[in-house]
Amino acid sequence: MLRRLYDWTLSLAASPHAAWALALVSFAESSFFPVPPDVLLIPMALARPDKAFFYAGVCTVSSVIGGLFGYAIGALLYDTLGTWIIQAYGYGENVEAFRHAYAAYGEWIILIKGLTPIPYKLVTITSGFAGYDFLWFTILSIITRGLRFYILAVLVNRFGAPAKEILERNLGLAAIILFATIVGGFVAFRYIF
Repeated sequence: MLRRLYDWTLSLAASPHAAWALALVSFAESSFFPVPPDVLLIPMALARPDKAFFYAGVCTVSSVIGGLFGYAIGALLYDTLGTWIIQAYGYGENVEAFRHAYAAYGEWIILIKGLTPIPYKLVTITSGFAGYDFLWFTILSIITRGLRFYILAVLVNRFGAPAKEILERNLGLAAIILFATIVGGFVAFRYIF
């Protein structure tokens, strides 16, 4: 099954809908969806290294727009939708501590968390809830999400062919590492804050 999903993702790169699918996942991940866009970005960039930077741009723009949506959830809908999302991920009791950390370290939280496997949606929703400055949130989101996705594009351009061979030979291990990274991000977020 994993091989079929990987092959489907590679075939998606040749599809005229590739960028739209990537944009949708990237948008959703920044506001409510648990799967990071890297799951699509990496195989698509490996399949089409000539489009790696384009795909990174798509991820950056759609992730920032999704982040703005997540911010709106936190600022405008926290008592209903925002609380439900935070509770669904099991972080309800940590949100207040996270909000207070914004008073002193807001910009560093956004920059660092935007680069890590810690779910960005939790940062975006909490930024809105904490009332972090919207303009600075947007600027920092562009910086951190851009860095994250363009670093991947650079790595794919530099190590694309060998990386693709290694990934294809060790697809199961790569899936386990990706899953562990996602779960580790959620756990880290929960226990750091």
